[in-house]
Amino acid sequence: MSNEKAGANLPRILVVDDEAAIRRFLRTALDTGEFSLHQAENGHAALAAAVAIKPDVILLDLGLPDMDGVEVIRRIREWSQVPILVLSVREREDDKVKALDAGADDYLTKPFGIGELTARIRVTLRRSMQQVPEPVYRINELEVDLPRRRVTVRGEEVQLTPTEYELLRLLVTHAGKVLTHSQILRQIWGVAYVEQPHVLRVNISNLRHKIETDPSRPRYILTEPGVGYRLRDTP
Repeated sequence: MSNEKAGANLPRILVVDDEAAIRRFLRTALDTGEFSLHQAENGHAALAAAVAIKPDVILLDLGLPDMDGVEVIRRIREWSQVPILVLSVREREDDKVKALDAGADDYLTKPFGIGELTARIRVTLRRSMQQVPEPVYRINELEVDLPRRRVTVRGEEVQLTPTEYELLRLLVTHAGKVLTHSQILRQIWGVAYVEQPHVLRVNISNLRHKIETDPSRPRYILTEPGVGYRLRDTP
């Protein structure tokens, strides 16, 4: 474990990967003066670093030599809500779902572009610095006023059912973050509905028809195939 940049006021990024080449690559790519970089080569080192460094974001590989990355996520989530961005070669949908359900905030499959990685880091940092959700969510032509429970598109109020509104509110309060099918079903309908994804699909479809200009090409509620949904948080 090492600390390449000691800027006290910079966001602390903990890179967890057992491959030295990947750690060197990320150190070089992220060594822009924007972050304070730290590294761990296995799960146990990552858990120790999470306590000692108190990172602002963790970049975590799942294929660690001493424990699975999903277990690392679970252990960290026992005491911390630090944002965790998974970087992994695992492309299977169930691997992504397991990591996100365990508490990961986002998931990038290797190989990935550095531009996309840094953008995801910035979004994650921006979201984590907000102590409470913004009271009014605005993006393009959509506005969701949480205190007033009011949704408008192009200035026109949209009538939502109570369930549709709660679904949209959940997405708004986690804008930019992937929510898995089971996470959404558990939050909106309860544990008994976790194995009934069709309920979610129907309500997402109905919601899109009310807020999207073209529901077949949604601009706001984005699908993560086989995993869940993400509400766009940038124009």
